[in-house]
Order: sequence, then C-alpha cells, then structure tokens
Amino acid sequence: MKYSYEYKIKYQEVDDKKKLRLYDLENYLLEVAGTVADELDFGIARLHPMGLTWIITRMSIEMYELPAPCDTIRIETWIESDAHMLSTRDFRIYKGDTLIGQCKSVWAVLDMEKREIVNIFDHPMFDGAIDGEVIDMPRVRMTTIPEPTGVVAHTVVYSDLDYNKHCNSCKYLQAMLDAYLPDYYGKPLRLDINYSKEAMLGEILQTNYLITDDGVQYQLKNEAGETSCSAKITINE
Repeated sequence: MKYSYEYKIKYQEVDDKKKLRLYDLENYLLEVAGTVADELDFGIARLHPMGLTWIITRMSIEMYELPAPCDTIRIETWIESDAHMLSTRDFRIYKGDTLIGQCKSVWAVLDMEKREIVNIFDHPMFDGAIDGEVIDMPRVRMTTIPEPTGVVAHTVVYSDLDYNKHCNSCKYLQAMLDAYLPDYYGKPLRLDINYSKEAMLGEILQTNYLITDDGVQYQLKNEAGETSCSAKITINE
C-alpha cells in the first residue's frame, strides 16, 4: 500500500540560491516515514514504551530538480521489504504531476537500553504493511578517504540531538555541507548517506571531505577514528 503527503516549501527551508536544502529535504522524507509508521501503529509512539526505536542506516536520494519557496511537493512512500532485521522504505517526490526525485531508505529497530539492533518484523503489527514495489537504485559503496581535500571539526551540541539522545540524522548531513558545499544547482544529483555509529552530546566529529571529478565524498569520524557517518554527492552534468 502507498501513502502520499503534500508539503509547501517554507522560506526558512531554502538556501541563498532559493532552493530546498538537502538536509531539509531529508527531514521531509523522515517525517513522512514516521507519519506512516504511526498511522500503521508501529511508529515511535508504539515502540518507545517497548524500549525500542527506529533508526535509519542508509539513504539514497536522486533529485532531478530542487523545489523553491512556496512550491508544493507531494511525497509518495511505501515499504519495499522487511528482511534480515532491516526494513526498506521507498519514496517518490513530485511537484505537480512532475517526478522530481526518488529515494530508497533502509531502517532498523534499536533496543535503546542495549543499543543493539533487534528483529521484530515477525510481530503482528507489521502484517500486511509491505507493498513490494522496488525502486532500482543500486547501492553505492563508500570508500575511505586516505588523503582528504579538507577537514573541518564539528562538536555535537544540544541543537543536534533528537529524542533518541543522539545526533539527529539530518545534522550529520548539515555538518558535511557546512564543511564543503558542491555546486549541484540546476543539475541532477544523487546523495548517498550511510550511518555507522551514533554520535552523542559533546563528541567532536571531524568532517573529512574529498572533492572528486563528479562531486564530493564525506566521512565524519569521532575522536577514536571511528566513522560515524559517510556520504557521497554525485553530480550529473
């Protein structure tokens, strides 16, 4: 089954080029996913009393056009599959009748006390939720950045935190774009982002970025040298 929601882009969500910021776009997608999960009774409101929560592990977004202030977008979403402790949710993004983007995201359920991923997809609350349609977006594998073009530090502060007491998913992307913003305006782009290790209040993350021929690659590392998040923006000329 598919679900659809409309949103009007706000002025505070666009940048100096009058285009929707990528991390605000990600926030819309996360909001839609959460809204549907709540409507189907397996959202945060249901999971939190069980000591569980949703976390996103990967997201791939293709955008052919970025919306502007006062544009109305429609986001369509559905569950592709629940398998191997992971749930895959897909999206299409429309402006009017025009498809301007699509997305594939992968989610897991986290035991908040043990900080471990658990498999609850055999629970009756998930019965009948899978639509099954597949968006063909092959996974992009992230590589390490041995010699970054630049490194910018970011300390996880109060405004970065979410209700799970760790850095909000969109804040990693914001830190990356603050470190280096590629010129993707007016061009089709693909964003791939992998979440590896949660970052907590007070942690210092180093944003390593590497400028490539077709975009930029990012790695956010904590003080122990562990990768918290990695991403790649590919720009199609």
